[in-house]
Amino acid sequence: MISALVAAGAAAQAPAAKPAAKPSASPEQLAESGRCREALPLLKTAVARATDPDAKKRLGVDGVRCAMSLHDSNSAADFIRGLNKQFPRDPEVLYLAVHVFSDLSLRASQELLVNAPGSYQVHLLNAEALEAQGKWDDAALEYREVLKRETGVPGIHYRLGRLLLSGPRKDASKEEARREFEEELKIDPNNAGAEYVLGELARQNEQHPAAIEHFGRAAQLDAGFADAFIGLGRSLIAAGRPKDAVKPLQTAAQLQPDNPATHFYLATAYRRTGRIEEANREFAIHQQTSEKARQLKDQIQAGIAGSQPVLQPQKAEP
Repeated sequence: MISALVAAGAAAQAPAAKPAAKPSASPEQLAESGRCREALPLLKTAVARATDPDAKKRLGVDGVRCAMSLHDSNSAADFIRGLNKQFPRDPEVLYLAVHVFSDLSLRASQELLVNAPGSYQVHLLNAEALEAQGKWDDAALEYREVLKRETGVPGIHYRLGRLLLSGPRKDASKEEARREFEEELKIDPNNAGAEYVLGELARQNEQHPAAIEHFGRAAQLDAGFADAFIGLGRSLIAAGRPKDAVKPLQTAAQLQPDNPATHFYLATAYRRTGRIEEANREFAIHQQTSEKARQLKDQIQAGIAGSQPVLQPQKAEP
């Protein structure tokens, strides 16, 4: 009897059993229910561990949306980079990237306007927006306002020169544009773009020595500038120096193997130096790359029109 009472008393004093814990929500459930502050760190861990492609994509997309809702630009960019790496041609990922980077750009511009409304960067941002809208004169005024505030800002004379060549008074503005590119090189002697455009202006005027000089400097400043090597090769051919044109055009062909123009000019240089077999090979590549470029353009147009999927795999080489 006594032992029974002791046992009963011990049972009464023992703590009551805890109810079974509810299963915790998954990162995806948290994200979809709007609990992004809780979901975001879990999504970062989950997407790194996921091995199934579909799951990895869902987690990444949820991560982007949560990061954007929390104004966490760094996390959003990290998620987008991961998605682009894993799914480089996925239309949903590409569409999401367009909107994310557009939104991040808009947010950054708003912060600039709020925090530094009197800075030259605000005028620069406004000039870029006007230029994108095709408002050449208004954009030029903003660029000149930048130069009034900060005379040594690199890139502004280059942009002004580009505007002058892009606007409706292109022919009448070439000389003024040339002066802008020359002013740019006084501020930034390493501006390969300014050297390239000066070379192109000289080439169009059949000033071959000047074109060769500018294209050559552009190629030296930027070893990956394929157009500079093409311009240099073209100018050397026009100056009657096809043998010297071979090397820069070979470099251009390595940098842009799918560019039909590169193979055309290289074939021309080969032919004029008597290297007929190599010339024929390059002309054949020129035809192939031209046809491939045409097919790609047709597929894109057809895809936009909805008549066939964009970039259908080819069954045979052209």
